[in-house]
Amino acid sequence: MILSAGESSIMPKTVIPAGYRPALGLYDTQKAIGLIKQIFLEKLCGALHLKRVTAPLFVDPATGLNDDLNGVERPVTFDVPALGANAEVVHSLAKWKRMALAQYDFHVGNGLVTDMNAIRRDEEMDNLHSIYVDQWDWEKVITREERTTEYLKQTVQKIVDAVCGTLDELKWQFPALERVRLCRETAFATAQELEDQWPALTPKERENAFAKAHGTVFIIGIGGALRSGRPHDGRAPDYDDWTLNGDLLFWNETLGCALELSSMGIRVDADALARQLSIAGCRERAALPFHKMLLNGELPLTIGGGIGQSRLCMLLLGKVHIGEVQASLWDEETRRVCAEKGVILL
Repeated sequence: MILSAGESSIMPKTVIPAGYRPALGLYDTQKAIGLIKQIFLEKLCGALHLKRVTAPLFVDPATGLNDDLNGVERPVTFDVPALGANAEVVHSLAKWKRMALAQYDFHVGNGLVTDMNAIRRDEEMDNLHSIYVDQWDWEKVITREERTTEYLKQTVQKIVDAVCGTLDELKWQFPALERVRLCRETAFATAQELEDQWPALTPKERENAFAKAHGTVFIIGIGGALRSGRPHDGRAPDYDDWTLNGDLLFWNETLGCALELSSMGIRVDADALARQLSIAGCRERAALPFHKMLLNGELPLTIGGGIGQSRLCMLLLGKVHIGEVQASLWDEETRRVCAEKGVILL
């Protein structure tokens, strides 16, 4: 059933559903996490023709390679006395990956994938969010003719197939996970279509309504202003093309909300970068090394994204809190609520 305009789907900070019991104990959870990371990476690389590469944990702020995500998050910065300069812990590797594809001479149809670890100090922590981020960051070289919505949709479905295939193999090892169900067919809609259908709902409530109705969904067109004058969500102007990107979400039946697994998209070309920098009011970024290379046509056209490792483990193991599958820091309220419900945070 789709939520009505009067129903709120925003969760409190920490929610443990009544009667929740994890399908696997701590030992089997750790064993399953290892299997998920192994199986899914193999399926992802096979589906998208990716090769694993080593990636940085921190970058030089002067290069413009770090990602601004929604445009307001502050990176963790520290001084490096040996260099006489500062370094920034990465938020993600969207721009670094594109530089690496050019440097490593990847050809059209092939790409790279990394294990990306990051600290997002300004994240608002809840069941699905932590200040520690672990994800597979991937990027693939494409042609100009492939910069289309149809190619984006085909790539999304390949990722969904890899997720569902991983769950199938996991169930052979752990029969207790039989209760975990995912929809293999992806429903697509633009952010504008969702706003038109549910104008009284917030963007997050629209996501929940759409995901609850269809199970597995992808929302296209995130970053630019909708007809209401507001974007569905923020995106930095210098990696995704706001007309050719989106979020992949799965309905989490246990929590009763959508779980965003991936933010991804076809990346900006020179025209899209110039346009989006102007809209965002940050044309000065065009003088940074990465941006100059892109505007000069020195970087390949690409598609890419991040796929949350802990989010995927949550989804496939039927967990209700991200702290059940990753080690991080939590406030006292979160620890208290989880302890009262018998949920063990790592």
